[in-house]
Amino acid sequence: MKKKIILLVEDDPDHEILTIRALRRHSVVADIVVARDGVAALEYLFGGETGGPPAGPLPNIILLDLKLPRLNGFDVLVRVRRHERTRLLPVVVLSSSDDEQDILDSYRHGANSYIRKPVDFAKFTEVTRQLGQYWLELNEVSGSPGGC
Repeated sequence: MKKKIILLVEDDPDHEILTIRALRRHSVVADIVVARDGVAALEYLFGGETGGPPAGPLPNIILLDLKLPRLNGFDVLVRVRRHERTRLLPVVVLSSSDDEQDILDSYRHGANSYIRKPVDFAKFTEVTRQLGQYWLELNEVSGSPGGC
């Protein structure tokens, strides 16, 4: 069985640690690659500005924060959906924002899901468990090139 990969795009070190801890606490079996800004996420997925090869294999899912330095989450989402290699990848926006416009824009730009990060750690852990279980265990993906 091929190892599952999660690309976590998160600039807040505390949220990064909490997300990883929550995934591990519930035995979500996946390698977690962290990109701390939008540019780093795109470099992982598509390679550097010089057109080099991608930094790694395609993830099974992208957990994407919106408020990122250098390149925001909406711009990352637009580029992921525009590119043949990544257009079918599941992208879950995991954001602290409860702004209705952020939710609408996320779906408008192609997010598969929008989850507001709960403030309470126990709730956050449960949300993360459900997220990992659904997207990495239950969800069926296409084996086609450019698919997931």
